[in-house]
This record gives sequence, structure tokens and C-alpha cells, in this order.
Amino acid sequence: MINFFNEDVDLPALSFPAIKKWIKKTIESYNFKTGDISFIFCSDDYLLKINQSYLNHDYFTDIITFNYNIDKVVSGDIFISVDTVRINAVEFNATEQDEFLRVIIHGILHLIGFDDQNEDQILEMREKENIAIEIFKSSF
Repeated sequence: MINFFNEDVDLPALSFPAIKKWIKKTIESYNFKTGDISFIFCSDDYLLKINQSYLNHDYFTDIITFNYNIDKVVSGDIFISVDTVRINAVEFNATEQDEFLRVIIHGILHLIGFDDQNEDQILEMREKENIAIEIFKSSF
């Protein structure tokens, strides 16, 4: 089950039913099954506290993903900073919707097993994000 929550911010104006279908389709395309996935939209300050408390990182970020997968069942909590996503949309000359889609699928790709710790991984992750966003735009 895929759920969307908010903490200290309003949910962004997105088509969540379409996003759920898109996420399931993406997960299945990698031969995984959809388990329990929660997206928590929050502020920069809220996400900073998560980053400090659970990861011992003292910086702002757009997303933090906690992986609870069991075998090939994708489950996790994905925290997204609405503040940072909106700033990034302006910085990268993207629409807010596209930037939210990018961050949402970025979290899913982490749960599937992709990483972004070095340049090659970052390039692969970005390619997978772009493909998924194009699928969303053409199918949903």
C-alpha cells in the first residue's frame, strides 16, 4: 500500500492516484512487488531533524529514504522536504511537478537498490529518473 502524509506543510498539488499507479508500474518493471510505502512531505527543518537524529548528518536535503524491504517486496518511509524541492525546481529550471516526480521516483529507486554515492551511480540514477518521468507523462 502506498500512502502520502504531511508533517508541518500542506501536501503538494499532485495527482496522487496517478502517482500510485506509476510507482507500482515502476516497481514491477524491476521485478519487485509493492509493499508498504509511506511518503511524508515535510519542511526543511523537519527533515533536518530526521537527518540529525537518525543519520547523524547536519545538513539540509530534499529526501531521506528508510528501506524496510523484505526480499523482493519494496517497503519504506520516504521523507521529502517540500521547501527544498521547490527551491530545486527553480534552480534546475524545472516545474514543481517534475521536481516532485523526480524526488518521489528517486526514493523508489533507492528502495529498489540503486545508489548515488559516486558519479557513475549518480548518472545511472538520473537516467532511471528521466525514463520514469517520461513514462509518467506519457501514461498517466
